[in-house]
Amino acid sequence: MTHLTLDDLGWSPHFAAQITADDGSALPLRLIGVQRNRATGLGPGGPLVLEFPPGLTAGEVAVGDWALANPETRRILRVLERRSLLERKAAGIEVRPQLIAANVDTLFIVTSCNADFNLARLERYVALALDSGTTPVIVLTKADLAPDAEAMVAEAKAISPRIAAVLALNAKQAEALDVLRPWCGQGQTVAFVGSSGVGKSTLISGLAGIDLATAGIREDDAKGHHTTTARSLHLMPGGGLLIDMPGMRELALFDAAEGIAELYDDIEALAGTCRFRDCSHGAEPGCAVQAAIAAGVLEAGRFGRWQKLQQEDARTNTSLLEARRRDKAFGRMIKAVKKDMKRR
Repeated sequence: MTHLTLDDLGWSPHFAAQITADDGSALPLRLIGVQRNRATGLGPGGPLVLEFPPGLTAGEVAVGDWALANPETRRILRVLERRSLLERKAAGIEVRPQLIAANVDTLFIVTSCNADFNLARLERYVALALDSGTTPVIVLTKADLAPDAEAMVAEAKAISPRIAAVLALNAKQAEALDVLRPWCGQGQTVAFVGSSGVGKSTLISGLAGIDLATAGIREDDAKGHHTTTARSLHLMPGGGLLIDMPGMRELALFDAAEGIAELYDDIEALAGTCRFRDCSHGAEPGCAVQAAIAAGVLEAGRFGRWQKLQQEDARTNTSLLEARRRDKAFGRMIKAVKKDMKRR
């Protein structure tokens, strides 16, 4: 793209309002890649490799962040407050967040009309988008091979009225890109999530005009091979920006109570009318949720998925609080040891 401007990169009044006189000649740059010891920022002058300042690590910034950098030292001065942040629970025993992408306007949630189609997984992705303040759009690929793609579209639409659209397409057809372009205007940032092998790389390659390596899927279980191993941001020839991410077959939500409540607002509303405030929605008398299931108003499977996500989020929050208490206790112990050593 010639004559690149900050607006082309997604700059908005939200970020401009954070610039002060103290920032002097600092460069606003959009982070298009984050590595272990450095990041790559993009501005009107082109890409710039940036160093992290003391106290800032790669785990605290995300692709899509806006940062102010010193043009001489090429060091990040500070990261601007985000408009949206996609994050999940990091893999492993330790409970901590893993930043996925920042300042995303639209999240394309990609699955295929085969064995990969899974309502529980789609609901997790939608909860992730809603909790982050990002608009979710579900993209169903391989629609041309499905015996009843319209039924899958209907199931996906029923997840939440807050889903902007559910699109069924063949990722290999050029027309598929036209279906996605309304969300890819100038300065708009989109991101793709979904399992490997569902056509994500094909769509991204077409929109961004880049040659991503693609791999086929095994016919027996519809599972694909990972073709993207790191997050990266790309400019689209027709305007807009695109963040590519590794395939995520499993997504553990992190501190996503608001997103879960927004996704299942119908169940939340019913729960608020139960006879008992602490109703567990089991065998208690006067349970509005169980009454709705019995009347066929609420599907039992949707209720079960709501309970599962709520319980998972509660366990994560409990573990996080315990970890913070341990950190504080350890910090107090270190201070006490240091104080004791000074007295000797």
